[in-house]
Amino acid sequence: MYAEAQQRQAEILAEINRTGGARITDLGTRLGVSGVTARRDVEALAERGLVARVRGGAMALTPGPALAAGPGQARRREKAAIARTAAALVRPAEAIGILAGSTTMLLARELLEVPGLTVVTNTIGIADAFHHDGLPDQTVVLLGGVRTRSGALAGPVAERTAAGLNLDVVFLSVYGMAARSGFTTPDPAEARISAALIATARRVVVLADHGKWGVHSAAVIAPLDGADVLVTDAGLSQPGRSALRQRVGHLIITEVT
Repeated sequence: MYAEAQQRQAEILAEINRTGGARITDLGTRLGVSGVTARRDVEALAERGLVARVRGGAMALTPGPALAAGPGQARRREKAAIARTAAALVRPAEAIGILAGSTTMLLARELLEVPGLTVVTNTIGIADAFHHDGLPDQTVVLLGGVRTRSGALAGPVAERTAAGLNLDVVFLSVYGMAARSGFTTPDPAEARISAALIATARRVVVLADHGKWGVHSAAVIAPLDGADVLVTDAGLSQPGRSALRQRVGHLIITEVT
């Protein structure tokens, strides 16, 4: 029985990481087990810190398998604290963008019960969470495009869709941030869709744990002064704090409890 549970949980984890999120009922059907059994398996994965539990299902804590070994994947408590702090910046009935990323996945979980939101995203898991577990008066817009290795949707179709939007705030998490290179990601297509959605927003909020400071990657999303708000954790070094305070609009350092 224990081996069977381990096998089911491995399959559930793979499915959630592949799609970004899944409902308990769908997992039960997929595995041929009862909803009670599927729920118990999901709860076991959540207790081990491998998935984020949401009403009716679970969400991935990483944007996709291709980035599973990237910097900062172990800093789950910091990411959760950053997501909670960022969620407090959202007001009911706003139009917001949530781009792909491990921390923005957790942010989405925090916003499922904020009334009247219009949520634009390029992540299937985030769209699915709001569609199934959000409030009835929330509107979800999933950008079209080609799926990247990290599970995000990007490309010309997504960029053209983004160009026609007008958002109150866009949230993004990044692979790296540095004084010279700014906010970066390994995938040029993801950088372009991020920049396209940023251009539609009145405010840009970056979510980045302290491990992202000093990390460079191939594709530039925006310079540091492109962020109106940056939310990070108390592990950020003093040189990092000083550099960011000089460049970003407002630096918020959240405590991890």
